[in-house]
Amino acid sequence: MEMPSWKAKELTPGQLSERSGVAVSALHFYEREGLIVSRRTSGNQRRYQRDTLRRVAFIRISQRVGIPLSEIREALGTLPEGRTPNRADWERLSTGWRRHLDLRIEQLERLRDNLTGCIGCGCLSLEGCALANPHDQLAAAGPGARVLEVDFGADSGEK
Repeated sequence: MEMPSWKAKELTPGQLSERSGVAVSALHFYEREGLIVSRRTSGNQRRYQRDTLRRVAFIRISQRVGIPLSEIREALGTLPEGRTPNRADWERLSTGWRRHLDLRIEQLERLRDNLTGCIGCGCLSLEGCALANPHDQLAAAGPGARVLEVDFGADSGEK
């Protein structure tokens, strides 16, 4: 597909897909989820403002670091008139996500350091599990892999 001129104010879904590296189906999903918007031509074809590229990049980078779409939507909703995030916006929003990212890093470090040992799931099928979690004591701490899990809702009020 031929890339539009850098002067082009609008992009077709295919052009936006090629330039952003995001599948057209994902762009349609983002639109259904209220993360991006398009206008319809008289022939009912979608057209995206060129600055939608920055918005899609913001969404993708946020997803890559583990921010859920619901939080991305909420963050984009704080922008005046649904505008595309600028440098100051990104700094403000990413600072708000710092604690979430620190918790993800902690969980990944636990996974890396304990991957071959007991994860506290309660199966008691590995020899090490009987030593690390005798009689499934970790069940009292709640469901799941208790040794590796990090409570992401502890500081944010989420559950």
